[in-house]
Amino acid sequence: MRPGPKNLITDVPGLKVGNASDEALKSGTTVLTAEQPFTASVCVMGGAPGTRETDLLAPDKTAPGVDALVLSGGSAFGLAAAQGVMDALHRSGRGFPVLSARVPIVPAAILFDLLNGGDKDWSQNPYPDLGQKALQAAAEDFALGSHGAGSGAQTAQHKGGLGSASVILDDGTTVGALVAVNPMGSVTTPSGRHFWAANAEMNAEFGGLGPDPAVGFHQLPPSRKLAAMASLGNTTIAIVATDAALDKAQCHRMATAAHDGMARAVQPAHSPLDGDIVFATSTGARTLDAPEVLLPMIGHAASLCLARAIARAVWEAKPAPGDTLPTLRQDLGT
Repeated sequence: MRPGPKNLITDVPGLKVGNASDEALKSGTTVLTAEQPFTASVCVMGGAPGTRETDLLAPDKTAPGVDALVLSGGSAFGLAAAQGVMDALHRSGRGFPVLSARVPIVPAAILFDLLNGGDKDWSQNPYPDLGQKALQAAAEDFALGSHGAGSGAQTAQHKGGLGSASVILDDGTTVGALVAVNPMGSVTTPSGRHFWAANAEMNAEFGGLGPDPAVGFHQLPPSRKLAAMASLGNTTIAIVATDAALDKAQCHRMATAAHDGMARAVQPAHSPLDGDIVFATSTGARTLDAPEVLLPMIGHAASLCLARAIARAVWEAKPAPGDTLPTLRQDLGT
């Protein structure tokens, strides 16, 4: 198992990701898409999710694939980013065929970033436009940290952000993760100088800080996010993907397994105040040989990628005027 060439979810062939951000708003949107519809399912484990069209992703529901997935800031306002993406896809002729009509399928999940110091006094919801811009920007290369849906994200102690990671399994199957990190919990250990996900790090991708040398249990410090009055809403929203040919039920199992990575990287995770959600997607490019062997490894790889992507999101965050929390690198003096 090794990282893909870009160490991004777009190492899964055919996938593209686009970001759009508004610096004054301190928020943004991220879109994952492909040239053709792709299989997708979802697993929600947080107590306060904000979603659109996730019911369609259940294995017993009709829609065979989706045209895009949207991760967005803006709380419930941010769900409108999916409408912007849907409208743009419709103009390009994309969508699920219903007789002579076509309906783009664009599930979405949002995080709460309304109290992060940005200017939220808009007269018109900005998220449909951000969704369209993110779709237009979709490419194999994209920025991490304070971009897209991670623009205004925060953790308990530091700025959050947008993260991604990938692995290639021994048989050549690729698995990747994309995540916007805005949890109630902390991505760093009580010392504030090491990541919970340190044991999953590959090639010093989030600083090579190593595991925390402190032995045994240590109480988490008081939340800076709470002190900044920005803890009324949280959420870590993610996508994991593979080129192995999975059906919707197998994608659901992949999404469920990926939540283990979230729990490894964020403490606490899946709280009543978080809307923690993982979408899982398959492009279907590789035949799933020996599924009894490969499916567990795909789920394991998805959990590792998600843990790494969460840490990368925080490591890549950049400071900006008006921030209510520092970046981890500011605290480390690097």
